Amino acid sequence: MDQRSPLSAPRPTAMSSGAWHLTGLRLVRTAIWMVCHFAFYFIQQVAELFAPLLLIGGVAWSALPALIATLSRSAASADPQARDVIANAAAVIPQQLVLAGHVLTPGGLIWYGVELMALAAAGATLAALAARNL
Repeated sequence: MDQRSPLSAPRPTAMSSGAWHLTGLRLVRTAIWMVCHFAFYFIQQVAELFAPLLLIGGVAWSALPALIATLSRSAASADPQARDVIANAAAVIPQQLVLAGHVLTPGGLIWYGVELMALAAAGATLAALAARNL
């Protein structure tokens, strides 16, 4: 009569070194794709945050002189003092700013916003590709 209990089954042998090697490669591959997914998604989020700010800032900066010119024309018939104040305010608006050796213009801000939108689209595409390979 067999004294073994029905719940005890033979234990599997240890995994071969080839199986461990394959599992290790899968883990490394997954880790690399996770880092890529994180990087692409982070770039996408930062680009989506700053693109509208740069676009709106560039459009507002380029529209401000035209708006002030319109105000000065309408104020020309009004008080001469108001016309002088508006003219002085129009003269204060810079055509470009230099920050740490980098020249910023209204058109440049708009272009940077468009470039960031393209970067966000590329980041979304690459993040989706990385997520698919996870």
